[in-house]
Amino acid sequence: MVKIIAFAGSGRKDSINKKVVKVAAKGAEEAGAEVTIVNLEDFNMPIFNEDLEAEKGMHEGAQRFKEMLMQSDGFLISSPEYNSSYSALFKNAIDWASRKLDNEKPLEAYKGKVAGIMAASPGALGGMRVLVTLRMLLENIGTMVLPTQKSVAKAMDKFDENGQITDEATEKALKNIGKQLVETCQKLKA
Repeated sequence: MVKIIAFAGSGRKDSINKKVVKVAAKGAEEAGAEVTIVNLEDFNMPIFNEDLEAEKGMHEGAQRFKEMLMQSDGFLISSPEYNSSYSALFKNAIDWASRKLDNEKPLEAYKGKVAGIMAASPGALGGMRVLVTLRMLLENIGTMVLPTQKSVAKAMDKFDENGQITDEATEKALKNIGKQLVETCQKLKA
């Protein structure tokens, strides 16, 4: 069975990107994957610093996050756009999980994995600019990124007060990313 880890690059409690990634995760589940949705802020990772790492070793939360990445076949990631790029929370988690531990190959948590990416914003561009930098980062660390991606513009209008998606076209597009991720992972595992 394909294992997917899904997360948003936002720590906000009512993050629209958390809502978006849950829709894509539903598409992956419907395609037969085991999906684990995580909140990056739950790992409580300090800002990555090599001196801190040398003094105290890998942070316990970072180690848990890295292990989840390593045990998965792919990632579903929804990112807010901060100044045309991803959040510090997201980059910090990626940096911690990139650290090589004993008997590991470099970037083992990322190499050979596949990612489906999306972004959401209350603005008219839907976080479109972050998808370029997100794709570049993931591909540079060895993760294949699906060609299909989605930016959700005016995203606050596409969910109801209970966090449920109300826009059918957006729901279909997000679920399709989850489905394509599962199908790609299945082909690579075969």
